[in-house]
Amino acid sequence: MNAAGRAEIFRRLRAANPQPATELHYASPFELLVAVMLSAQATDASVNKATGPLFAVAPTAARMLALGEAGLKRHIRSIGLFNTKAANIIRSCGILITQHDGAVPRDRAALEALPGVGRKTANVVLNIAFGEPTIAVDTHIFRVCNRTGLAPGPTPRAVEDRLLRVVPAGFRQHAHHWLILHGRYTCTARRPRCPQCLIADLCEYPDKTPPGA
Repeated sequence: MNAAGRAEIFRRLRAANPQPATELHYASPFELLVAVMLSAQATDASVNKATGPLFAVAPTAARMLALGEAGLKRHIRSIGLFNTKAANIIRSCGILITQHDGAVPRDRAALEALPGVGRKTANVVLNIAFGEPTIAVDTHIFRVCNRTGLAPGPTPRAVEDRLLRVVPAGFRQHAHHWLILHGRYTCTARRPRCPQCLIADLCEYPDKTPPGA
């Protein structure tokens, strides 16, 4: 795919959704961090269902830490891997309090030093909470970039690095959201909705779903 095709893809995605946003519910960088940590291998809907009551009682690192692992688990046990996630969140809260005055750091290295926070989670927090033009590559974005030819790569990091090279600067701030939403609702894993896709004519996928299929 050439530069003109990539730019046109993002022009169309922007025209359809000028101000894309995460589907996770949050009211602060801390709540966003917790929600993203919980969202690994879970749906945003299931996370939102759990975090509503959780954030009502523990909206800060200090109050989350006061819950303890057992208290946190009671709120998130409906989410997959809740034992590991609870342990990581409580440990992260302790680090935020002792090393960052309870605030979420605007620094990749500091974020990735938190238990359970990898590059993808750090990218999401940096992008959404702090407006950094990072691009987090999850399973949806990985699929879209490889299937369409937009930014193919063998690993999420390879796709991320290529996206950062080829996405025009004016689109980088929202590229993550446009691509994840496209993968979640249109370029789906089992049967992409090619007849309804607004970039189908630019996509290089050879096995497009035919109309009526």
